[in-house]
Amino acid sequence: MSDSGDVKGSFDGRFKALRDILAANLESGEDLGASVAVTVEGHPVVDLWGGWSDEGRQSPWGEDTITNVWSTTKTMTNLCALVLADRGLLDVDAPVARYWPEFAANGKEGVLVRQVLSHTSGVSGWAQPVTVEDIFDWERSTAMLAAQAPWWSRARPRATTPSTRDIWWARCSGASMAVRSGASSPRRWPAPRGDFHIGLDPSDDHRVSDVIAPPPLDIDLATLDMDSVAVKTFTGPAPDASVANTTAWRRAEIGAAKRARQCPLGGAHPGRRGQRRHARRRLAALAVDRRPHLPRAVHGVDLVLGLPLRFGIGYGLTDPETFAFLPSGRVCHWVAGAGRSSSSTWSAT
Repeated sequence: MSDSGDVKGSFDGRFKALRDILAANLESGEDLGASVAVTVEGHPVVDLWGGWSDEGRQSPWGEDTITNVWSTTKTMTNLCALVLADRGLLDVDAPVARYWPEFAANGKEGVLVRQVLSHTSGVSGWAQPVTVEDIFDWERSTAMLAAQAPWWSRARPRATTPSTRDIWWARCSGASMAVRSGASSPRRWPAPRGDFHIGLDPSDDHRVSDVIAPPPLDIDLATLDMDSVAVKTFTGPAPDASVANTTAWRRAEIGAAKRARQCPLGGAHPGRRGQRRHARRRLAALAVDRRPHLPRAVHGVDLVLGLPLRFGIGYGLTDPETFAFLPSGRVCHWVAGAGRSSSSTWSAT
């Protein structure tokens, strides 16, 4: 079914309510511009977009508009890591130092790849002093992370890593494939009618929507524990959202906060239909970690977000305490991207 008016694209009639929600958000001004995609068993059933791509409302949000999706980018870098693990090129139970020897410094020799992917590495941001310009520089940013000590014991609960996790897995995958995020990004496994960029090519700049920074948070810094994991994470560094509009941000390989049009998790593998379905199930099973001799998930109050969260290898798992709207069972998700970005969920059954 095709659409007209402010919302463009197509959708299966079963998802008309989703189209109506997008249209209502655009009409009310709740969203300036947006796109949404849904796949079911590898088949695209929703591909919609609408609104404006600029604050001045001069450029309509088009079919090929891409935008900064912030932490939803983690789903794509993690997908790459799971593909490597599925191919036997990355051992998630190995120490990070096996692939990145410098990382063993300052008490991190025992940190495992799986702990990086489940936000339990002990390093969720860069230690001060650090600037936004530092994280644009690959060699400088990785050297800084390798040298610093963990911020908490890995026996304690997890902590979300807004910008650092892609560094870990990219260093690890680089040891076995001689690539970084920009070279091994999921553009090699494109989702239906979608595209994803970690390190944007200048030829795509014209497709990028503006990022409109939200008003500053009303926080009294005097009331905060400046040595807490949460404060250190969100200030290590603390870029204004408008930095996403700069050329430096667009070119940087920050695999936890980059640009996409749509990123449905379940449709990111080439091949025949049966092969795609089998690949999705293998990767989903790895993400939820079905191996009986290992813990199924990391579960606890997140030291950064302050919420009870459950994490598998690279993806969130259902937790009725926090995400009651998600279906139960073996489901992988990411619903916590800044700027209201989020990825679809898939079942690992």
